[in-house]
Amino acid sequence: MVPSMPPQSVLGWFDDNVRDLPWRRDDATAWHILISEFMLQQTPVARVLQPWREWVARWPSPADMAAADGADVLRAWGKLGYPRRAQRLHACARAIAADHGNIVPDDVDELLALPGVGEYTARAVACFAYGQAVPVVDTNVRRVIARACHGLAEAGPPKRTDLDDALAVAPRNPDGSLAATAPRFSAALMELGALVCTARNPRCDECPLLATCAWVAAGKPASTSPRKPSQRYEGTDRQARGRLLDVLRESPGPVERARLDVAWPIDPGQRARALDSLLVDGLIEVTDDGLFRLGG
Repeated sequence: MVPSMPPQSVLGWFDDNVRDLPWRRDDATAWHILISEFMLQQTPVARVLQPWREWVARWPSPADMAAADGADVLRAWGKLGYPRRAQRLHACARAIAADHGNIVPDDVDELLALPGVGEYTARAVACFAYGQAVPVVDTNVRRVIARACHGLAEAGPPKRTDLDDALAVAPRNPDGSLAATAPRFSAALMELGALVCTARNPRCDECPLLATCAWVAAGKPASTSPRKPSQRYEGTDRQARGRLLDVLRESPGPVERARLDVAWPIDPGQRARALDSLLVDGLIEVTDDGLFRLGG
């Protein structure tokens, strides 16, 4: 049983502190919101803002992106990281244009059937684009509920009960049904976790849940989970893949293998491994005359 959370306190805080993000504005379409959700996976908001603006201007509808060349989509993805997201979004655009009349579905199950759309993204689009009262759970929401309701410093790994917890704390009408403010409450919980109830150095004095927070009441006990080692980037296969992709993004046409070799001279074995993985993922293709180009 999840202890109650005062939703009006969270909503009031959100009214005063909500960030003015472009995909939250009234003129943002469901397609624009879907693009933001793909870009925000494992990427901070600050790095997403400008690429998002460029993408919605260049491809304002799924059909516009569906008609684009895959290599152009990968080039436009730039330095956002995890470029397979660009591929999946391109495939998603094609499915929406072909199977849904160029309109992003509003049903969670239909959204889940789209390429690259997982449980969180499907619920986020249904909630934030269409105002549906479906629980939306990300890392920030899980952390706020873990602390405020369960008295835990960390949420731990995702659990099947996470959605139940989110439903339990959502605002309700007197008859027990979800209130009309439930979608906004989901966004407010995310914002609270992103700005105040952060993983490190939470600003509890600024939190609207301070008076009722179970973690604060318990004396802010430390996490009992082992610390995850920080993920380095320098010298990794990810960095090698990025360097190889950079060469192809910046080239107007296919390039010889030698151009890729000089992009990562540190470890030939690692370079070969990175190149093979890019070929397997379809991010790079080999032309009939043995040159390399972005996948499409």
